[in-house]
Amino acid sequence: MDNTKEIKDSMKEKRQVLVLGIGNILLRDEGVGPHIISVLKEESLPPFVELLDGGTAGADLLDCICDRKKVIVIDAIDADVEPGTIMCFDGYSIQSQSDYFSLHQCGISETLAMAKHLDSAPEKVLAIGVKPKDISCGIGISEEIKAKVPSIVKTVMSELGIVSQIVGQESYRCKVG
Repeated sequence: MDNTKEIKDSMKEKRQVLVLGIGNILLRDEGVGPHIISVLKEESLPPFVELLDGGTAGADLLDCICDRKKVIVIDAIDADVEPGTIMCFDGYSIQSQSDYFSLHQCGISETLAMAKHLDSAPEKVLAIGVKPKDISCGIGISEEIKAKVPSIVKTVMSELGIVSQIVGQESYRCKVG
């Protein structure tokens, strides 16, 4: 999937908050970030929020994240936890999290470092990581990760200060400044 147009559109109109889904939809659960973005597009969001399927763009996302008040990143993470575990991190601390890292070659931590170097880094970055169950070739997330989608969406909505209409699902309140 070529998301070049979506990325270019994001560079034109910068809203205060960017919710960025990262991942490769051709590797099942690795595509959890873009999957969450597609679900969030069905939600009623305030005009200061922009949703972006960043795919596997890596450093090409630099212009999209720069000069934002807040960026919320959703991505699959490689961590020594059970599949489906949802974890929140301060995006700027990811570089020092040697036990947890993105499954992409040029991940968000490198892109954030470039933005800092250019003095245009977002004020706050929250990373919501999900441990994948299946990253084999194929389209669609596993049943284990699909069961976590409502909780991930509710977590994002909570971070945006929006009361979600999703009932009966746990929200993972991120304890990040």
